[in-house]
Amino acid sequence: MYGVTREIPFCYGHRLLDYSGKCKYLHGHNGTAVISLEGESLDQLGMVVDFSKLKQTLGKWIDDHLDHRMILHRDDPALEYLRAQGEPIYVMDLNPTAENIAKLIFDQARFFGFPVVEVKLWETASCYAVYKN
Repeated sequence: MYGVTREIPFCYGHRLLDYSGKCKYLHGHNGTAVISLEGESLDQLGMVVDFSKLKQTLGKWIDDHLDHRMILHRDDPALEYLRAQGEPIYVMDLNPTAENIAKLIFDQARFFGFPVVEVKLWETASCYAVYKN
């Protein structure tokens, strides 16, 4: 089995609903998505996937939908106010935990047809969440 991994850094804000700790407040992160792909064979160039293809598709999706946005639950009471202010927002059906954001990125990689097996989302320099196949 062959494998490749690409890191895609991005900045985002969020908060967790129904949470009693500090993360119940709007706050931001300099996160890094670490996307791991695997394949039984290589293409004619000897690659699982060209790193630049991953950046051009999934990296662009992250830049367009998650980077420098508030990632909020659809029931977040701040949503209406932030929209009225023209703030960039990404709305999730789930609480925007690192785990759920990792799965979101995993699902998007699958949608693009990548043989993704794992996504890690480094929320801080010492904490990350994983979603894997």
